[in-house]
Amino acid sequence: MEMSELDGRREPTSSKLEQGGVRSSLSRSRPEDDSNNGETTMVELAPQRGSSRSKRGEDPALGKVIAGRYRLEARIGEGGMGIVYRARHVLIDRVVAVKLIRPDLRGETHLRAWMLREARAANRVDHAHIIDIHDIGETDDGELYLVMEYLIGTPLSTELARGPMPLQRAVDIIEQMGAALCRAHDLGVVHRDLKSDNILLTARGGRQDFVKILDFGLAALAHDPRLAPKGAVFGTPEYMSPEQARGEQAGPQSDLYALGVLFFEMMTGQLPFRASDRDTLLEMQRTGRAPLPSSVRRDCHPEAEKIVMRLLEKDQRKRYRDGHHLLEELKKLQRSLPSHTTWDAKKAADGTTATPPVPPPPRSPSVMEWASRAGLFSRMVARAFPAGNAPADVSQALATLWDVAAKANHLEGEVASHTRKLEALERRGRALRAEIGRKVEELAQEESRALREAAAYSEEEGQARRELAQAQAAAREHVAAADHAEKLGQGTRTLFERAGAARALVDAKAAWLATRERRRKARESVAADLRAQIEELRGQLSRYADAVEEDLAAGREKIAARTRDGLAYEKQFVDACNVLVSHLKGKPEVRDLMNELRASTEQAPQSGAAKVEPARAAS
Repeated sequence: MEMSELDGRREPTSSKLEQGGVRSSLSRSRPEDDSNNGETTMVELAPQRGSSRSKRGEDPALGKVIAGRYRLEARIGEGGMGIVYRARHVLIDRVVAVKLIRPDLRGETHLRAWMLREARAANRVDHAHIIDIHDIGETDDGELYLVMEYLIGTPLSTELARGPMPLQRAVDIIEQMGAALCRAHDLGVVHRDLKSDNILLTARGGRQDFVKILDFGLAALAHDPRLAPKGAVFGTPEYMSPEQARGEQAGPQSDLYALGVLFFEMMTGQLPFRASDRDTLLEMQRTGRAPLPSSVRRDCHPEAEKIVMRLLEKDQRKRYRDGHHLLEELKKLQRSLPSHTTWDAKKAADGTTATPPVPPPPRSPSVMEWASRAGLFSRMVARAFPAGNAPADVSQALATLWDVAAKANHLEGEVASHTRKLEALERRGRALRAEIGRKVEELAQEESRALREAAAYSEEEGQARRELAQAQAAAREHVAAADHAEKLGQGTRTLFERAGAARALVDAKAAWLATRERRRKARESVAADLRAQIEELRGQLSRYADAVEEDLAAGREKIAARTRDGLAYEKQFVDACNVLVSHLKGKPEVRDLMNELRASTEQAPQSGAAKVEPARAAS
């Protein structure tokens, strides 16, 4: 989604709707380029009015098979890090999004290693509101790729281009994002480049505005070349925290600051900081105080405004301690808001809820159809050469069709079996990651409360220490005055009572200080114990994930090897079809069968399990 990065204004990107249809197997053509102008997501956008297809030239990568398994069908997005394609497994009907790293970054070996590490860490988060990463690796020629779930929806930036959101909707979206960030931060993963372009609003289980955070754990490598030279700062300046603008390492608090920018934007319809040049914008992020949302939109909810302003504090220590602390405040706000028809129900009532378009069917016959086409060609040869005097190359091509069809049919079952095993392993791994993630999240919530209580006791302890010092100073004065008067024989009951009261006050202040100190240490001890449990679970997660990844890698390689066999069969089938068509296309006695062949290749398969990618013959 293109955005005017400097002045805070956005231009909605024209969305696209997949143009279905199937290419004829008798005239092989390359997949189309479906890229959006400036689109940075890895998703297919929901259809909108006025959508138009890109006018870009054909992408040479289209049609390429990545890692021996995924054929790139359409270009659906690009950003600072790379290009995203809709892809389909060449032997099974599985549609995914594949991200390839920009060519100019492929030589940066340290960046590739960093990205692989970050992507694997992000994949271990396993949260409903974070995009799933199915596969990560490098091709034989060293090209880095990521295979992700294929999503259809609307970027938050598109919604924000329409203006401010109703508060209930904004809080719902922010709460989902906060929940995802909590899980990620608990597991040691930081997004570092949270922005409206990286938030997708999709539909799931009948619910609209289901949030998916994209580019999780990868965006630290991306920077906007228009606003910052390479190596200066990472992130998008409009959403960049003060510490990032100073060139410091981004952490969980940086993500919370970006959430504050997004919440401000959803409430008011504009960014908190806008400038016409990079340096001014970065300086505003470093030192400028954010305006009150109510100064932009008078009807802003006061509690929502407090949450926004705390998130946008320049001092990290003044922001929320962590995402769990923020979620508690957001849930309080949600409970206080008027209860009325939800936005999902309103959309349904208005008839504006549309079922997202499904990916187009594969533009190829299934393996079973290979045998059907072999039979069709057999009938053509029998008609064209009734005496059985077919040329040797025709007879050989026909035999090849039957042989390859039989092998492909067997291969289809074998790959389907391997795939089922691999998917079962993935499900077990995902279930365990989710279980450990939930346990970590529960412990982290308790740790967050314990640390906040410890901080409160620490403040009371500091106040008690100051009061004790004042009481001690006052006691010393009263005792000294009483002692001096006694030496002079001028001691009075009042003086001695003051000295005694001052000593008693010191004892009381000391006892209060000891209580605060004891309670602080107790809460810190609880937090430390919880942290130890969290680290142990994180270690278990890492060890298990590594073991599962090894098994998955072995399974993927097995499937990749069989898939390469399938691609070889496909080439043999295409070559044999070309030979037969070249001999038969001019013979009038097979014209009706040739038309039948053309008609069958123009019909897309609507269903089926495993599929083999197009076997096309030139007409």
